[in-house]
Amino acid sequence: MNKNNYCVIMAGGIGSRFWPLSRNKKPKQFLDILGIGKTFLQQTFERFSKICLKENIYIVTNDIYTGLVAEQLPDIEAWQILAEPERRNTAPCIAYANFKIARLNPDANIVVAPSDHLILNESKFLEIIKRSFDFAKQNNGLLTLGITPSRPETGYGYIQISEETHIDFPEIRKVKTFAEKPDRNTAEAFIKSGEFYWNSGIFIWSLSSIKKAFDDYLPDISNLFEFDEELIKNQNEKKYIADTYAECRNISIDNGIMEHANNVYVLCTDFGWSDLGTWDSLHENSVKDSNNNVLFSKNIITYDTTNTIVNVPNDKLVVIQGIDNYIVAEADNILLICKKNDEKKIKQFLYDVKILKGDNFV
Repeated sequence: MNKNNYCVIMAGGIGSRFWPLSRNKKPKQFLDILGIGKTFLQQTFERFSKICLKENIYIVTNDIYTGLVAEQLPDIEAWQILAEPERRNTAPCIAYANFKIARLNPDANIVVAPSDHLILNESKFLEIIKRSFDFAKQNNGLLTLGITPSRPETGYGYIQISEETHIDFPEIRKVKTFAEKPDRNTAEAFIKSGEFYWNSGIFIWSLSSIKKAFDDYLPDISNLFEFDEELIKNQNEKKYIADTYAECRNISIDNGIMEHANNVYVLCTDFGWSDLGTWDSLHENSVKDSNNNVLFSKNIITYDTTNTIVNVPNDKLVVIQGIDNYIVAEADNILLICKKNDEKKIKQFLYDVKILKGDNFV
């Protein structure tokens, strides 16, 4: 393996849309939601360890989850877990990882990926990442992966491609623009145009390229992470990170850099990707019975029930009759029954639960 190839896995989110399974104390990246014996984080780490040295893989997570990361990934050392004292979105998260990697290897090429994505065709995915590393090594460009859309999805961001291709990598196109999550009509127009791809949230670049982009477009964050090495040696680095995050603004790498830089490229592909950010996406990517139901237990009996996802503890017998297109989920004595089409309201449910019942239920 190339010692200059690094991976940064972002694992600090709370996965609120998967409530009640995903909770503040144990978000979805630390759960085996698919029922395959491995959590999302474990699957992601194993995937990237096939193309990056294990010691070159960093996990950026919230400080309260460092114990979970260490427990689930016993192959990594404590220094590979970057603990964020506060949630400040993806730009500070990536700047923190850049700071750590730069102290070890200024020639690094880096892939940045969320910890909770589903990849069905892993071999193709790894070939794509290898090709992307080649691009990063040879070019001062910021590369992202665009996924060929299969439907007018309103839960994903989109990337619009230009006609301009890279001279040495003809499969890589210049990005024209990024688009936020659209409404249904806009999503349908995106698909019809043939110019839009789903934004995977996976990035590949050289350390030098992304550091220059921070200097150019997010200098306030870049300057915060330019620590004095002598001071760090003499004082507590954890305190430095805490002080830095206290000053960092909350901004994503997309809004802060990718939407403004003029050297952003996209490699459009399809390797069976889903960010599994919603119950509906989990339903779509899971094995279904003859009535299009997804049942995560052998102790679920259904009658006249269709297009429904049921995720309850294995030791609970559940009998359901006469519903269509619902979510039924239970965890830690919390039961959610919600129309699948209304799952965007789960965040409001969470807010109300917190007000009415307290933090222990969210």
